[in-house]
Amino acid sequence: MNLEPILCIENLRIAYPLPSEGGDPQWAVNGVSFTLSPGEKLGLVGESGCGKSTIGRGAMRLLPDGSCIEGQIRFRGESVFDFNDDRLRKFRGEAVALVFQDPMTRLDPLMTIGDHCVETLRSHRPQLSFKQAKTRALETLEAVKIPANRWSQYPHEFSGGMRQRVAIALALLLDPQLIVADEPTTSLDVTVSAQILDELTRLCAERDLALLLISHDLAMVGEYCDRIAVMNRGKIVETGHTHDVLYKPQHPYTKSLLNAALHVQTLNEEPITASEPATETRRDRSPILRVRNLQQHYTIERNLLDRLFSRSQDFTIKAVDGVTLELYQGEILGLVGESGCGKSTLSRTILQLVKPTGGTVEFLGRDLTQLSSKTLRQQRRQMQMVFQDPNACLNPMMTVGDSIADPLFVHRLATPSEAKAQVLEMLDRVGLTPPRDFARRYSRELSGGQQQRVAIARALITRPQLLVCDEPVSMLDANVQAQVLELMLQLKDEFDLTYLFITHDLWVARFLCDRIAVMNAGQIVEIGATREIFSNPQHSYTKILLESAPLLVK
Repeated sequence: MNLEPILCIENLRIAYPLPSEGGDPQWAVNGVSFTLSPGEKLGLVGESGCGKSTIGRGAMRLLPDGSCIEGQIRFRGESVFDFNDDRLRKFRGEAVALVFQDPMTRLDPLMTIGDHCVETLRSHRPQLSFKQAKTRALETLEAVKIPANRWSQYPHEFSGGMRQRVAIALALLLDPQLIVADEPTTSLDVTVSAQILDELTRLCAERDLALLLISHDLAMVGEYCDRIAVMNRGKIVETGHTHDVLYKPQHPYTKSLLNAALHVQTLNEEPITASEPATETRRDRSPILRVRNLQQHYTIERNLLDRLFSRSQDFTIKAVDGVTLELYQGEILGLVGESGCGKSTLSRTILQLVKPTGGTVEFLGRDLTQLSSKTLRQQRRQMQMVFQDPNACLNPMMTVGDSIADPLFVHRLATPSEAKAQVLEMLDRVGLTPPRDFARRYSRELSGGQQQRVAIARALITRPQLLVCDEPVSMLDANVQAQVLELMLQLKDEFDLTYLFITHDLWVARFLCDRIAVMNAGQIVEIGATREIFSNPQHSYTKILLESAPLLVK
């Protein structure tokens, strides 16, 4: 292996442009130095807002105009800051490729997946024919487990995990020398995450490809990276070989990250507690939610030319295929499975955000599939949703206080003065203090963890009985994730909540859930008590999930 550094960062300082002129720069990255050699895998970890992603974007000169930059970034001995426009265009993609956390920042919703691949290849290699570009693209898509029959589909027809696979394929198309992967598997389940990272690390070994892996997942970084650099408040506070950082941490911040991650992974190792039989007692009563043979099928219709010249039939995707389950008052039921298996579709069908193809959903004794729009809207105050991305429910033009109060006005539950008092009380309850200060802010002024607390407060303001949580902590770093999970447990007891908790993180499911339902290809293949699922899994797919989950404690 060539040990000469491919990337060399020296005393790097980066400050984003401020709205107003004057004042000292606010350094998002402050005095960072490290090197990365061909074939080496460096994990950059730390909480949201610490400056990890800024370094990745700085390495590719993707920072906003007006940013203040000091220090040096050298690629194979050349200063990245000295590249002209033509050299910079070739540098991005052919030398260094960036994989974003959100794949839709890379994908054009008006272009098919095939169009994305061909455009990427031919813009950098115009000598390729369309046939040659398509052959190369299909090989790369196959490497990330995307079948050829999805070539003509659009990004909105893919699950979040599948879109991320496409983004990774686009990064690999031009055979770059360095991949900067910014939280590349946050939205992926453990099996697909393992496949993707296995593929990336295999490429590193075969092609001397360097990998800068930016993540908040310590266990994942520990499994795939040679070295780890820990960031806090714009600075690298500790760096070293993976084993040394994970098992012999020196800095207090590194220790706090490890303790937070280990807290989630090691819970439930103690003997069965006195509270667990209460779940069986609750099941003597009627469930709060009963789903029977629920189906959600989508038909992909052939286009006009296919209808004229082909005998092929319309293709049906069975996103949810005959799901039956029950959920009891005060219980937390975890729903786990790989991306695209139907978890999120099931949750939206249960809430009647999309109408089911077949089956029934009984909530508090009423079949939601038979209710009128007006009655269903009234029923929705009793069932709320917390999304993976809090910005999915927060209006950027509204203050935090107005966003939380909005459901009260929609359901006509409070006067403006009553709503204000309830909002301040709820902000205090979810740990956003002083509440008056946070009520005046906008969501863009908050960190990811604070935004998720606002989303939880908004979901709870109508005092619902059922909370459907769709990957609510997957985008959060270890410290904040542990805090939000503890908060959700406290709120469950305080408000007597029932959770349907969707996650691809098996350790989060084990930490939080009373029971776990494992979903695969639109069906629930196994359901049972959390301890039973982890200690004695019955289905082969459940065993694969457990074997794929990265673990800090071996």
